[in-house]
This record gives sequence, C-alpha cells and structure tokens, in this order.
Amino acid sequence: MKVVLQRSKNSKVTINNKLNGKIDKGYVLLVGFTDGDNEEIIDKMIKKIINLRVFEDENEKMNLSILDIGGSILSISQFTLYADSTKGNRPSFIKAMNPTEASKLYDLFNEKLRKFINVETGIFGSDMKVEIYNDGPVTIVLDSNELFK
Repeated sequence: MKVVLQRSKNSKVTINNKLNGKIDKGYVLLVGFTDGDNEEIIDKMIKKIINLRVFEDENEKMNLSILDIGGSILSISQFTLYADSTKGNRPSFIKAMNPTEASKLYDLFNEKLRKFINVETGIFGSDMKVEIYNDGPVTIVLDSNELFK
C-alpha cells in the first residue's frame, strides 16, 4: 500500500463537473494498493496517518497530528502510484492490485479511517479532477513495504 500524503489548506474533487468531496484544513491522501495488501496493512497505515505530526504548533514546529488540529481528509484512489517506468516511455501498472480487489480495500480503508476523522472521497475508477492547495508544501510518501517490514 502506498499513500502520498499532502498537507492541505483546502482541496476538492469533482467528477463530471460535480463536486464530490471537499475539505478545509487537513490531508489529501492519494491511495494505491498492490498484491499482498490486506486489512492489517490498512490498520497500520491508518495509525501512521492519524498520528503523523506534520502540523505546526504554537512555536511553528511540526508537532501536531491531524487529530490535534481537528482536520479532515480527502481520500483519492490512485492506482498510478504503482506505475513501473523502468522500461520504455509507457508505464506499466502490473504492480497495481486488480481493480475489483483494490476497490474493496479502498472502501475498507475509508470506512476504518472515518472512525477517527471526517473523510471525503472521490469515486474509485472515475475520471476525477482533484484540486489540491498544498500547505507548506508538505508532501510525504508512505509505503507499507518500507514502513511495516
């Protein structure tokens, strides 16, 4: 599982020119799955995301979590996080989990995340237009293969 986490001041996702999800202060998460990902990895990733201290405290130090600031999350499915561009100029997506299974894990991820925080989403597999107002900019890549060996 890979998550690209971006600290955001406000962001939104539209599908077919219709607003589908919008947040103010919080995170935009670009979320991708690969074979072998499961509920245990989702639980570990959620714990990392909600406790990550990347918001500034009163001393302007990144010392607060999204829970501390009462933020929200805009979660966007992103199979292209598993693009392999090592050969040629057209990426391969063979490392991305098949859409049927990835959709189930994406739904489970968001359902579990909502137990802790407000979550807005796009629609899995849709052509989405995502506007991200990156705050900082702060962008962090979380990869379960590196974090949870």
